[in-house]
Amino acid sequence: MNRRPDEFAEALQAPAASDHAGHRQRVRERFLKLGGDALQDYELLELALQMAIPRKDTKALAKTLLREFGSFSGVFNASQARLEKIDGLGPTSIAHLKVIQAVAARFGRDRIDTEKPILSSWSQLIDYCRSQMAYESIEQFRILFLDKKNRLIADEVQQTGTVDHTPVYPREVIKRSLELSATALILVHNHPSGDPAPSSADIRMTNEIADIARPQGIVLHDHIIVGKSGHASLRGLKLI
Repeated sequence: MNRRPDEFAEALQAPAASDHAGHRQRVRERFLKLGGDALQDYELLELALQMAIPRKDTKALAKTLLREFGSFSGVFNASQARLEKIDGLGPTSIAHLKVIQAVAARFGRDRIDTEKPILSSWSQLIDYCRSQMAYESIEQFRILFLDKKNRLIADEVQQTGTVDHTPVYPREVIKRSLELSATALILVHNHPSGDPAPSSADIRMTNEIADIARPQGIVLHDHIIVGKSGHASLRGLKLI
């Protein structure tokens, strides 16, 4: 079977020295005994990388990734193109990181209990939105459609845009709400700059949607903006 050069290099890492093997074993044992919270970011990332690169010490690579992308979440949310520029990462390990990212996103979504009012699990909702969008390099605009008991009907990305703008069409938002028989909405979008503070355009667009939704019997609960440094609620800021 022919392999691409980068795949071949990744697969044929030299066997780890005994001190590296001992280090990996100690980190694994500490993880199993104490859980992930007991490990530093580089140690947890090191363990994740070991699953894809079992024959090489991954401690230095983990630290390199954290320096390059700024945070644990930043590593997993980095684009494939940026990850490919990192020495020591090949197709297998990059795919592994993106699978972990997808698993984490799915886990976060499933934690939102669709049988309960979404407003009762607000902190989980914020965590989910941040894990999905805070580290994206372009803006995304998503909508959470709710029923009359404020239970989640659907979570849909409606638009994607550039690094600082996403086109949003309020009448299309309401049209989709009516198609789903939604009676309430939560809008969510990200600021790739990292600063979640709403812009004047964000505020104007939010109020346009609220004005069109109201005569249709649709309530706009909030517009949440997420970024690397946190989140902002337009309802909390009294801008709706």
